[in-house]
Amino acid sequence: MSAGGFCKLPNGTVVVALTVPSPAPDDGAVRLLVHAANRARALTRLRNLGLRAIYLRGNAEPPTPDEITAVLHHPDGLVWRAAPHCITGELWHPIRALMRQRPVHSSPAHSSPSGA
Repeated sequence: MSAGGFCKLPNGTVVVALTVPSPAPDDGAVRLLVHAANRARALTRLRNLGLRAIYLRGNAEPPTPDEITAVLHHPDGLVWRAAPHCITGELWHPIRALMRQRPVHSSPAHSSPSGA
């Protein structure tokens, strides 16, 4: 279950913040920030990246002003960092860095019986 919230900006767009389990094993949780036209589009952006079980129920943990500034100044409008925020000095990362950390399951190499 993800905890999170949203903030509607004066121009009508929203910033959605979600705390979800990390895709890498034994890494705890990550805080995701998404800037989009509305809440549904923000969640769709995350689902399109492979985070299927993402739902926003309530507004228990809305983004802080610092988080809003971070996502607005990023060209992708989608950033993350480790949660909880007790890690001082950690910067926000682009979502591509989180997707690279996922374990890659490769199929076993098929070798011919002759060894060639």
